[in-house]
Amino acid sequence: MPGRSAERPGWRFPASRISPCGSASNNERHESAPDKEEVQLKTTQEVERWGIFELTLHGPSGGCPFADAQVIARFANGRRMAEAEGFYDGDGCYRIRFMPDAEGVWTYATESGCAELDGVKGQFVCVRPSPGNHGPVRVKDSTRFQYADGSGFVPIGTTCYAWHRQSAERQERTLRTLAGAPFNKVRMHVLPGDEDAAAGAEPARYPFAGTPEQGFDYRALQPDYFAHLERKVGELLRLGIEAELILFRPDGAGGIPGSGAMAPEDDERYLRYVVARLGAYRNVWWSLADEYDAIDRRPADWARLFRILQECDCGAHLRSIRNRQAWYDFGVPWVTHASIRQEEVRVASDATKQYEKPVVIDDCGSEGNLDDRWSSLTAEEMLCRIWEGHCRGGYVTHSETLLSAEGTVWRWQGGELLGDCASRIAFMRGILEDAPGHVAYGKDRLDAATLEASGEYYLQYFGPHRFAYRVFDLPEGKYAVDIIDTWNMTVTPLDGLFEGRFRIDLPGKLYYAVRIRRV
Repeated sequence: MPGRSAERPGWRFPASRISPCGSASNNERHESAPDKEEVQLKTTQEVERWGIFELTLHGPSGGCPFADAQVIARFANGRRMAEAEGFYDGDGCYRIRFMPDAEGVWTYATESGCAELDGVKGQFVCVRPSPGNHGPVRVKDSTRFQYADGSGFVPIGTTCYAWHRQSAERQERTLRTLAGAPFNKVRMHVLPGDEDAAAGAEPARYPFAGTPEQGFDYRALQPDYFAHLERKVGELLRLGIEAELILFRPDGAGGIPGSGAMAPEDDERYLRYVVARLGAYRNVWWSLADEYDAIDRRPADWARLFRILQECDCGAHLRSIRNRQAWYDFGVPWVTHASIRQEEVRVASDATKQYEKPVVIDDCGSEGNLDDRWSSLTAEEMLCRIWEGHCRGGYVTHSETLLSAEGTVWRWQGGELLGDCASRIAFMRGILEDAPGHVAYGKDRLDAATLEASGEYYLQYFGPHRFAYRVFDLPEGKYAVDIIDTWNMTVTPLDGLFEGRFRIDLPGKLYYAVRIRRV
């Protein structure tokens, strides 16, 4: 089982973190707290593979339960073992969540310095996953992705940083838009920022106790804030969409808490809480930071936070971090894939070769009409960059910054997509998902971005080049050829079959591709 190993039989929380809960009296224990045998009986249940098992316990609510009352559970299924940390959910309620990855009987036992939370034992049965449940996304063959059950996954992402902190009506509109859009991954911030104020209203809740005027107590996390985020992650899961959660960010405007004011112990407390609360959702990806190089942290600080993230996440979700200017060193073992802010998407092929990991260009600009170069791309240019990056063996995330009548943009506040890219990205997604799962960048075809499986399949994208014809010299066999108009979304099969060395005449227009398949 991925995650923190339970093979270290003497492992415990550090003494400072698992000391007896002396800050809470017996009177502060939840009045309806059941005894441990009752808990064991109530939590014997069936949970589907890659679903969520949840154990609810009752313990102290006084003092600072986020720091004073830690609890873990050890899970075992035959020789498979894992550990999951619990989190405080307010009103004396503690929860431990776990995503089982193997069918059969799982047993568990809790450990805590608090008597109320310690020594609870039980079991549950992990059953077959329901239709549509393919498990979390993993790295495949170094540079590609797939679901845990082996099903193919091509990330077709979009950025919608703060949709979940808008009005309830706008959140619903965003979900309706996503339900009809081609995107299967959404990048979103955990912490609030100035985009909330840009929507015309301050956020209704904050992740920490306090206000922008009074300041924030980073020791006192606010369960209601994270419960709301959790519901939104669950709604994305029901739509089959991966939620890429950005954990740290530069400080927001108007005193909205970013990451700059947090001390190292605040960083760790917050990180452990989010992972404990959301790490059992199979559709979660972790982005440790957005614009990490604009946050006051040293390289050693990011490495420490990555190690904590890797240790605490027994679901072993994907992990990365994104830059403003300088790329992170994606070659380190605690990063599963590269996440890059880069206008020139052709770097995808070189980065894939350099890091031998999947490369996601998560920000290459936006289809938009704002007053800066990065946020005012035409739809044609946005689509061209997405096709180019994918056909160079990477993945490129969509972004839209067209200003709505309400003064909002999709990239920050969600709502509706106003641009011309989404339907064309849906067309591209269909082309890519029909390709063999083992296609890779054709490094020898330098004049046009090409995905290929030699002797079997070739997808070559011409982008802004007006080729009148192309000559191919392919391995023995007969091949069918399609001309693809990526903007007008048409596929035109050519008559007959081709073999050996042959020439294909092209329309001599922009944004075309050719697909060659062995018959």
